[in-house]
Amino acid sequence: MRHLILLGTLGVLLLPARTAVAQDRSRSPHGALTMECTTCHRSDGWTPVKIRRSFDHNKLGFALAGAHATAACRSCHQSLDFKGATNSCASCHQDIHRGELGADCARCHTPRSFLDRSVMARAHQLTRFPLEGAHLTADCTSCHLPAAQGQQQFVARQTTCVSCHQADFASAKNPDHAAGGFPRECAQCHSVTVWTRARFDHDASRFPLTGAHRAAQCAQCHTRNQFTGIRTDCVGCHQQDYNQASTPNHVQAALPTDCVACHATASWAAAYDHSRTQFPLTGAHRAAACMDCHKDGIYRGKPISCVSCHQVDFNGAKTPNHVQAQFASDCTTCHTTTAWQPAPFDHNSTQFPLTGAHRAGTCTDCHADGVYRGKPTTCVSCHQPDYNGTQDPNHAQAQFPTDCTPCHTTTAWTPATFNHSTTQFPLTGVHKTLTCNDCHADKVYNGKPTTCQSCHLQTFNQTTSPNHTQLGWPQTCITCHSGSSNTTAWDAGVTLPTQYHTMFSVNHENARGDCTQCHNTTNYAQSTCSNHHHPATCTYLNQRACGG
Repeated sequence: MRHLILLGTLGVLLLPARTAVAQDRSRSPHGALTMECTTCHRSDGWTPVKIRRSFDHNKLGFALAGAHATAACRSCHQSLDFKGATNSCASCHQDIHRGELGADCARCHTPRSFLDRSVMARAHQLTRFPLEGAHLTADCTSCHLPAAQGQQQFVARQTTCVSCHQADFASAKNPDHAAGGFPRECAQCHSVTVWTRARFDHDASRFPLTGAHRAAQCAQCHTRNQFTGIRTDCVGCHQQDYNQASTPNHVQAALPTDCVACHATASWAAAYDHSRTQFPLTGAHRAAACMDCHKDGIYRGKPISCVSCHQVDFNGAKTPNHVQAQFASDCTTCHTTTAWQPAPFDHNSTQFPLTGAHRAGTCTDCHADGVYRGKPTTCVSCHQPDYNGTQDPNHAQAQFPTDCTPCHTTTAWTPATFNHSTTQFPLTGVHKTLTCNDCHADKVYNGKPTTCQSCHLQTFNQTTSPNHTQLGWPQTCITCHSGSSNTTAWDAGVTLPTQYHTMFSVNHENARGDCTQCHNTTNYAQSTCSNHHHPATCTYLNQRACGG
């Protein structure tokens, strides 16, 4: 606890310079104190002192609260030299803990009451041993026993039950804790609420009690007063039952000694649950007797693969011949546990699901070569003769890809339809009505040019109005013709090139697409207003601009 101190006030309430000079410091019992004398002394009598109400101890670094507010000054300031007082708790209060809890008394004590137990109890909840139950009402000295000077009483105290309850542990006889080798952690049976009426919770142990075990007496399992080190496996108690079992003979069959595979704690009568194994029984297997599969006397480590029981069936199968076809010995690919026959194969589980006409085909239509495992799934692996024999167009000559799916479907081999929109030249306008030979008469399909002149060069060369060749026009037809935006018709799609008409609109004077109204047929680059209009009637721009 901090103590009343006035030493920090020096310089806070300094007297004016002339007052400090007037005071005789050499005779003051307060040493270097510069506070005004009238703060504590009166003019009608030097003693007894009376502190002014205006005096604020809080400003001196130590607020007076609780019992400190009523304490006499000399109870903390035993020396009149106030400057020498300290504000540490230990300067006034003897530390009975000998420093083991630190110098901050406020962790447990308050100025209101130095022995405020509620604060101490709350502080205890933050330790390694929070108080609960009967511990909350226990006196501190019942656990923190007085000890010789220098020995720790509060710090590093043991938190184990037996550190306080060793005598109770040693005297317990029903059962005998010491003889039974009981653990010294009392909380397994006792509670902090009340020491008596101890009850062991077997469900919190390594062996929770279930079924008939809950009605058993402790001595039936804990013979010879043994409670620790008891085996928790079934055979620890039921070894004799295991050795005498004959249907089946557990020892001969090397069955596991963990009885729970067949037995339950509710009743010893065995009911084996095959679903708990790696081979749950389904279908016809559920009706089979144990000896149908275990007639070899093997229960532990019995193979669970289909062929371990059905090898004879696998070898004898002829339609198709399983051995010759190198079928996998995992029968579940075609067979089920419901019935061995019929055996339907789900082709959709392979890399080649059947669709269209393929679904109606028989196995031998594709597997006539006897190849089932690793059979190629490409179209041409079955349809190579169809590919080679096709003449319109000739697939081999045209170097068509052997992936038939761009034109053919599994619904029917013919008619074959090619989706031109998947190429670099989607068909639009009149192109959609053309036959393949209209563009591919040269039998070129793969790598066919897609420029206009690749098909329309002859039309370009034969055009006379105007003469495209004579005028040296570019062969990019889309400059005037409809191009990719409108392939409705070659002539109807003509659009005048606005990029060349920077002064006049392309429909100047209602030319309506007739280029020769303004241009002669030999030179389209030259054309003036005066060639077609009298200067006096030219109103488009002005006389100079019209060539007047």
